[in-house]
Amino acid sequence: MRTLLAVALLLCTTSAFTAETTNLTVQVNSADTGRPIDRASIVIKFRHGRNINLKKIITNWETKTNQEGNVRIPSMPQGEVQIQVIAQHFQTYGKIYQLTEPDQTVSIKLNRPQPQYSEDAKHP
Repeated sequence: MRTLLAVALLLCTTSAFTAETTNLTVQVNSADTGRPIDRASIVIKFRHGRNINLKKIITNWETKTNQEGNVRIPSMPQGEVQIQVIAQHFQTYGKIYQLTEPDQTVSIKLNRPQPQYSEDAKHP
């Protein structure tokens, strides 16, 4: 009887701290041409989720897109993540996303840099 009770308690405790996971795909394209951006640096930071012990999971991922502009992170916990994209000849991008599905794709369109503006240029 004690063994059965101990197993039941262990199962309840384990399931309370297991988080659902997401297979995340990040797709990065140029906003003006729609073409994929390869070798863009992707930084993903897990911010928080339910029933997750942050000390026992990976919370940061750093990688680069492939030739199709994709990055795939398998089996990351569902919750709130911050995604930052840095690519040569494009503006840096950053936004917070909610991961709620078992398979989720985030499409990001990067803009070209804006022309620089100077107050001194107005006054000769």
